Amino acid sequence: MKKENDPGRYTVTAALPYANGPLHIGHLAGVYVPADIYVRYLRSKGKEVAFICGSDEHGVPITLKARVEGISPQQVVDRYHTLIHKSFQELDISFDVYSRTSADIHHETSSSIFKSLHEKGKLMEKSGEQFYDNKAGQFLADRYITGTCPHCGHEKAFGDQCESCGTSLSPHDLINPVSRLSGEKPEKRNSTHWYLPLNEYEPWLREWILEGHQKDWKTNVYGQCKSWLDNGLNPRAVTRDLDWGVKVPLENARGKVLYVWFEAPIGYISATRELTRDWEKYWKDENTKLVHFIGKDNIVFHCIIFPAILKAEGSYILPENVPANEFLNLEGEKISTSRNWAVWLHEYLEDFPGKQDVLRYVLTANAPETKDNDFSWKDFQARNNNELVAIYGNFVNRTLVLTNKYYKGTVPAAGALSEDDKKVLDNVLNIPNTTGERIEKYHFREALQEMMKLARTGNKYLADNEPWKLIKTRPERVQTIMYVSLQIAAQLAHVSLPFLPLTSGKLQKMMNLTEKPWSQLNQNLPLKEGDQVNKATHLFEPIDDKAIEYQYEKLARVKKTNSDAEQQLEPAKEPVDFQDFTKLDLRVATVLEAKKVPKTGKLLELKIDTGLDQRTVVAGVAQSYTPEELTGKKVVAVTNLNPRKIKGIESKGMILMANNPEGKLVLVSPGEDALNGAIVS
Repeated sequence: MKKENDPGRYTVTAALPYANGPLHIGHLAGVYVPADIYVRYLRSKGKEVAFICGSDEHGVPITLKARVEGISPQQVVDRYHTLIHKSFQELDISFDVYSRTSADIHHETSSSIFKSLHEKGKLMEKSGEQFYDNKAGQFLADRYITGTCPHCGHEKAFGDQCESCGTSLSPHDLINPVSRLSGEKPEKRNSTHWYLPLNEYEPWLREWILEGHQKDWKTNVYGQCKSWLDNGLNPRAVTRDLDWGVKVPLENARGKVLYVWFEAPIGYISATRELTRDWEKYWKDENTKLVHFIGKDNIVFHCIIFPAILKAEGSYILPENVPANEFLNLEGEKISTSRNWAVWLHEYLEDFPGKQDVLRYVLTANAPETKDNDFSWKDFQARNNNELVAIYGNFVNRTLVLTNKYYKGTVPAAGALSEDDKKVLDNVLNIPNTTGERIEKYHFREALQEMMKLARTGNKYLADNEPWKLIKTRPERVQTIMYVSLQIAAQLAHVSLPFLPLTSGKLQKMMNLTEKPWSQLNQNLPLKEGDQVNKATHLFEPIDDKAIEYQYEKLARVKKTNSDAEQQLEPAKEPVDFQDFTKLDLRVATVLEAKKVPKTGKLLELKIDTGLDQRTVVAGVAQSYTPEELTGKKVVAVTNLNPRKIKGIESKGMILMANNPEGKLVLVSPGEDALNGAIVS
């Protein structure tokens, strides 16, 4: 079940970024920076690693963008694949291969695995109703359909999920479904598809995940998998009626492609095939450890569905770990690509040239490892100026300047070591152990803190011993101080490598060091008496207020654009008869109690007094009102809706809300003197 010994070979995958837009800091903090830290650490230990990634280039959002822009889907993915790949290279993410799912080798690999499953009888074929757009002349994938969410009433829910309340949906769940292609109401037509019977793999998945990985998988990953398994698994379609994607390799499957969730993870395998002819050792050798780095929205696909595919095929290894992170917010708000509320990597690289490691440092220090976290430009500036410049850079600069000034760049003799000196040098030798242990547990934020502890130790050691004051009266003591300080700086150059690769390279050159295996860093001090170091150059530069103000101005423009767009009124709905309107029972009510619905960010559970009764209503207003703000408020409630269960709570009605210019929901208030139960007409 679980490998006890540390393997010598690793296959490390990073989630395939979707090629319908550029990379932003949420992608980096959630997946790519932690994956790169892990891989650089493994390589420094002498492990054989294949670090795999590539662009995910199929799926509905790409075809929608192509329609809007009047270009082909291939033109869309070519544009963003190039941009994404270039951005990764400039940030120094050390992939061994960066491929793409539109490549011939991926189509071939995906088709081969599908055919293998089909020939082994691992797939089931069945027909069912699917939405069809007569005007567009095609079947509609889930994301081609919008409608009203049956759980929270959000009118722009997608056919697979409501982005307001977060509930997973089927297109058939939507109220008043509409095609995103034509704006028309779709009809239902029969279509045949192939399914992976996930329900048949449920007993095995329970044993493999719930018993085999309870202790070593992160709690958020394990918890989400357990929730899915506890709710029961159902067969899942692996094909779709689309014309963009990997064609289903069967004679009776014209006009159908492999569903993107099925073929996209196979992109890791096809990318490895592109990397080397000897690819099977990375995917079929039991002595290889497979690790997937993903965001939390991909947990189910990588922990349940993809392993079930590999298990069904029968010749592939399974992931040993899937260290998924939570989400990173921006200035207290959820990052949104559609609203342009993001820090885009390619723009960052233009605005802050040469500061790749600063971004890596801040995103790691703020990593959303156990819960959603926040990025702010003020914090970015403070971490650069107060930590990288004032602590790390200041210590290294002073150490090398003083060494060149006093000893012409030669490492002096250690001399007589005090107890404090010995403790510091013990710390120099121990820091690779403490840092490495945390990296191996995927605690990258803690690992970075360990590395920075060494920099803080060095900064404090110099400040406390003040060699610039002792040089005339106690020159022998200064030699010892500088010897110890140089050992700290040299070890910093080594242990910084996984986190700050560009900085590590610069510092190694300044210290005249060559890379050492991580396993040797705790055996001997990195420098010897008589070694020569070079002159200091600044590793980090302060970031001034003007640069940060410019970033806030950019965000303000985005907010204004979004606000202007949100103020554009929705078109009027189709007329209804007066008799239809009178069917609604609108009543004045008072909110008696309000509390957050657990494990949701937008839902509040309200107890309201309608004058006729007291009842529970679940409302998606938690981002606009706190429970305290709603308690005691007069509201207008729809009281004759059929009850619906939302997150396990029976909701008997809705309360009326409207959008303000900032896009926040505000109560439609009947006035404080209105009586509970009064009819609103």
